[in-house]
Amino acid sequence: MSNFELLNPAQHSDLKVITERSADYGDAVNYVMTFPFEFRNIQHCYPIFFQKDATSSAFFPIALLGFEQNENLFLDNPGWNAPYVPLMIRRQPFLIGYQTDANDPNQRNPMVSIDMDNPRVNETDGEALFLEHGGTSDFLQQATESLELIHQAHEHSAKFMAKLAELELLEAFSMTVKLNNGSENQLLGFYTLNEEKVQNLSGDVLSQLNQQGFLQPLFMVIASHSCVSDLVERKNKQVA
Repeated sequence: MSNFELLNPAQHSDLKVITERSADYGDAVNYVMTFPFEFRNIQHCYPIFFQKDATSSAFFPIALLGFEQNENLFLDNPGWNAPYVPLMIRRQPFLIGYQTDANDPNQRNPMVSIDMDNPRVNETDGEALFLEHGGTSDFLQQATESLELIHQAHEHSAKFMAKLAELELLEAFSMTVKLNNGSENQLLGFYTLNEEKVQNLSGDVLSQLNQQGFLQPLFMVIASHSCVSDLVERKNKQVA
């Protein structure tokens, strides 16, 4: 369970955050939400697919990290074994919270909140959030900037996904991964691009996608699928 509190120096002056990557700190997940603005970095390391929100039925992009639940094939003894760590992993244990404006009860202002039950949060080890004599640390400032980026990215991502749905470019798929030891993993519940439909898009539609900032992310998704073979190789090494 999460226990988010709006961050403030009076209440949280002694808090520190452990930044190392480990299953002990919640990094053992087989996929994580990503955003079109980071697809260029993501596609070098991780396959990009899509999921559908069970409540809203809206699609959202994900970076695939493993084939089984709670399996992150990029975690090893030194930490995270990839040159780029997805932003939604790096932002932990912070999240954007909201506080009612004192001058306008109808206005809610975004604020930095922290999950007090996250195992990274403590008062002895890691990066300090506040300076001894007042002010925020560089670490907290960077975390705040990341949250602002995520906040802005959600709207662009929603528009990107709506456009893919409008053009009927998404399709459900399943994948059976056969390993060297004879075992199999089956990937279910995800969506991908219909590459044939993408290739048949008209020039006018491609131009429109480009003007909206959607064309490059679209092709980054397709390029990312070459990373599936790397995931399989990592899985083979793990079970060997």
